Amino acid sequence: MTDALLPKRFLFHFSAPCLYAGKPWSSKGAGLSDAHRLPHLGELEDLLPWAEVWAGWNASGLAFRAQVRGKKQPPWCRPTRAEDSDGLRLWIDTRDVHNVHRASRFCHYFLFLPQGAGPRLDRPVAQWMPINRARQHPLAIAPGSLQVVADRHADGYRLDVFVPAKALTGFDPQEHPRLGFTYAVLDRELGEQTFTVGSPMPYQEDPSLWATLELTR
Repeated sequence: MTDALLPKRFLFHFSAPCLYAGKPWSSKGAGLSDAHRLPHLGELEDLLPWAEVWAGWNASGLAFRAQVRGKKQPPWCRPTRAEDSDGLRLWIDTRDVHNVHRASRFCHYFLFLPQGAGPRLDRPVAQWMPINRARQHPLAIAPGSLQVVADRHADGYRLDVFVPAKALTGFDPQEHPRLGFTYAVLDRELGEQTFTVGSPMPYQEDPSLWATLELTR
C-alpha cells in the first residue's frame, strides 16, 4: 500500500480531550454538554459526518452519546446478528498502548444498538464483545452493568450509554488519565463512520490504530 492510498488519519496519532462530567449518567441518559462533543476527524478525508459523538468521564465510569441523522429507513438491528446491526461500537484501552497490534487485557469492545432487545425487539442493546486475536480478554462484567437509553426520531436515533468503572479492567483516572479509544457508528443505509481510520484497516482489533482520549477536568 503506497502513501497515496493510505487514509490521512493513518498518518497521524490523534489525541482529544474527554471532559469531566459531574453527573455523567441518570435514568434520562448521559449528562453531557456541547463541550463534550468529540471532533470529526474524517474531515481530513473530506468525509461529511452523519453522526455526532460525545464523551465524558468521572471516577464512576465513562458516558457517551451518539446522534445519528439523515436516515430514511428504520435502524436495522437483529439480536442474532448484533455485529452486523446498526449502532455504536466503542473500543477502549485503559493503558493507551499504541505500539502493539493485538489487544491486551486492558482493551475493551462494547456494542450498543438502538433496538433489538425485549419481547418486541424494540429495546436498546448493550453488550461486551470479544476482540479478535486478543492476547488476553479483560475481566468478565456482570450482566446489566452496561447502561443504554435510546431515543428514536424521524430521521435517525440517539443513543446514550454508560460504561461503569467496574466494567473497565484497569480504569484508574488518577494513575492512567489517557485512554486508547476509537468508535464506529455503523448503518446499513448511511455506511460507516469512525473516529480514526475505518475499513478496510483492522481498527476493530489493532490498538495501534486507535486515538487517545485525555481525561481532563
